[in-house]
Amino acid sequence: MGLFDRLKGDDGPRVAFFGIDGVPYSLIDQHPDVFPNLTELAADGSGGAIDSIVPPESSACWPSLTTGVNPGQTGVYGFQDREVGSYDTYVPMGRDVQAERLWDRVTEDGRDATVLNVPVTFPPQRNVQRMVSGFLSPGVDKAAYPDDLRDRLQETDYRIDVNAKLGHDDDKTEFVEDAHETVEKRFETFKHYVQQDDWDLFFGVFMTTDRVNHFLFKDYVDETDDREAFLDFYSKVDEYLGRLREMLPDDVTMVVASDHGFTALDYEVHCNEWLRQEGWLDFDDDDHSELGDISDDTKAYSLIPGRFYINLEGREPNGSVPQDEYEQVRSELKGKLEALDGPDGNPVADRVVTKEDAFRGDHEDIAPDLVVVPNHGFDLKAGFKGSEDVFGVGPRNGMHSFDNATLLVEDDDARINDADLYDIAPTLLSLLDHDYDRAEFDGTSLV
Repeated sequence: MGLFDRLKGDDGPRVAFFGIDGVPYSLIDQHPDVFPNLTELAADGSGGAIDSIVPPESSACWPSLTTGVNPGQTGVYGFQDREVGSYDTYVPMGRDVQAERLWDRVTEDGRDATVLNVPVTFPPQRNVQRMVSGFLSPGVDKAAYPDDLRDRLQETDYRIDVNAKLGHDDDKTEFVEDAHETVEKRFETFKHYVQQDDWDLFFGVFMTTDRVNHFLFKDYVDETDDREAFLDFYSKVDEYLGRLREMLPDDVTMVVASDHGFTALDYEVHCNEWLRQEGWLDFDDDDHSELGDISDDTKAYSLIPGRFYINLEGREPNGSVPQDEYEQVRSELKGKLEALDGPDGNPVADRVVTKEDAFRGDHEDIAPDLVVVPNHGFDLKAGFKGSEDVFGVGPRNGMHSFDNATLLVEDDDARINDADLYDIAPTLLSLLDHDYDRAEFDGTSLV
């Protein structure tokens, strides 16, 4: 429906959601001078820190944020998932998300949704008003629908993502410049379609914030020479969000959220190397490079981030752990993970979660048996080759955290205390006056 229909009073309330991937609430809360617009939004409405999901990884988080259900229902557990009954893995894309997205519910009401740059949405859906897929998309030419959106994005040199390889350089100048250019292109596109004012749900994500955090967060914490560049970047993000808020009509509620928090990274933890050294993981030959090379002596293996699988007989092709020993073996592994300390003497795991406690749904057949939620400072990796040490340091100095994600709602009745990522989808649907069965969601509306 267009503006004329709304003037006739035929439309309900509308929502504009802006994602700021990986932005911790404490960063906003501690720097009102850097975030005057988000600080004002929180003061005018409600704001606070919320929990993410298990595991707090963007490929799993965004499907859960946009559906309101856990990975056991979305079918997406991380950046890389395992095929049923196989050691083969795949990178989950939009069609792998098995739960209903909130914009699908909105379109079923006969209302319009503009969806821009949301991770794990490729290929773009054709049941919405317009969509450009985000993270993991191959390029604008294939990631945008309809044709007029694709043409505009190509004409304006829209960028789906920052060049993260630049962040590996010791000198972060080019990386920061690229981040500014990417977020500027994102803002210009968001501005154009916000001003079209032809949507009921606007859902757009700034992904560049996550990239900047990965390569500069510890510089911010340790107050290195790059700290100013980090805060300057965020000052621009806040400026853009403030300008977008000014453009929104009075019948639109603005919501800003991140999918997980962030913290400084001290050590990368190479989980499969740890399993190998502990005698839990073995390979058929010395030239191992992937999951399919593990031998039938293996008792467990890992996928990022912090997901551990028992090599179970009847489930894995070379399963070595009998079904009747599963609980005992898993309990033993859980205990070893809980006892694992880093080089600094601090425990790696904040907690180790079983799949029964973390996941519910029809897609538990590929669920990890255990998930480690790490303490701040320990980033869990899961390669199968290239590391002879359990603990190391890589090019990144920031890592995701389960706690301290951000939620800001332009509604002073919203209750943010004790909220988590699963609450966002039902909250947005409530703000849109969409009727739904509360039992369908793992979260509840905060308004």
